Amino acid sequence: MKIWISNTQASTHRLVKLNCEQHSDYKYLGDLSDEELEEFLLGVQSDMDIKKNINLLQYFGYLHLFVISKD
Repeated sequence: MKIWISNTQASTHRLVKLNCEQHSDYKYLGDLSDEELEEFLLGVQSDMDIKKNINLLQYFGYLHLFVISKD
């Protein structure tokens, strides 16, 4: 699946927006298989429900993740 990404990081959180359609302010992440997408999502947050988020991305065509920094 072709994925474009917008990734905003702050000291307290990270906002990752994934989209299956090209947007002008998003960077092209690549044409990822489900396994590659799973590895990427685990890198964003290791304790998320990977299968659920991949299904949401496939169904809606976009996925927004708000990750709170635990440091």
